[in-house]
Order: sequence, then structure tokens, then C-alpha cells
Amino acid sequence: QLQLVESGGGLVQPGGSLRLSCAASGGRLDYYNIGWFRQAPGKEREGVSCVRLDDRKYLYAESVKGRFAVSSDYVNNTITLQMNNLKPDDTAVYYCAAGRFWATNCMILRGYSDWGQGTQVTVSS
Repeated sequence: QLQLVESGGGLVQPGGSLRLSCAASGGRLDYYNIGWFRQAPGKEREGVSCVRLDDRKYLYAESVKGRFAVSSDYVNNTITLQMNNLKPDDTAVYYCAAGRFWATNCMILRGYSDWGQGTQVTVSS
């Protein structure tokens, strides 16, 4: 079981940027699908982006395409989510997660078994 720790959240104005990091221990990230999810108050948890296990392809939700980018550092066992041009609708608790499954769409919530504690991102003027 992986232990995941997110960092980098905070308060930012609309149009600003934040970088979230997810550090893993207890296993190798390259053995897993890695997902970024978020949950806003009163809403269900939703997928933001993921790194697919079999081919290391990055997938993004339509709402963040062109604004968010994921990068993987398997030497240091970390995954980074760069978020640009942030909008108030991006306000949520952001989680990284790991799961071993094979699917075309790696943003399947139920496929993830290991979760970080989450980090708050607030976009407000």
C-alpha cells in the first residue's frame, strides 16, 4: 500500500497558478495508475487528471484541458500537477491517488485504493 502526501495548495486569485505535488512512499509510483481528483463542498469527487499505468499517457478532464499539466518524476517518486489560469470553479480539496488496474480511462474513481489526505485550493479575489 502506498502512502501519498500532497502539498502545494493555497489561496490564489483568478488567473493565477499553483503547483501541487504528491510524494509517495512504500512503493513505486510507476507500478500504478496515478490520479488527481478534487472535491468541492457539496459536490461529488471528480477526476482531474491521471497517468495511465500501461503506457504512461496523461489524461485530463475537459474542464482543465489546456490549463493543467501533470508531470511524473519516477526517480523521486513524485507526481506534480501544474495548474494555470485558475478559476473560482477550481476551488476544491485536491487529492492524489494510486491504483493498479488496466483501463482506457484511468480517471475511474473506484479503481483507486490508496489516497492522500488532500490539499485545499481556493481561487478567489
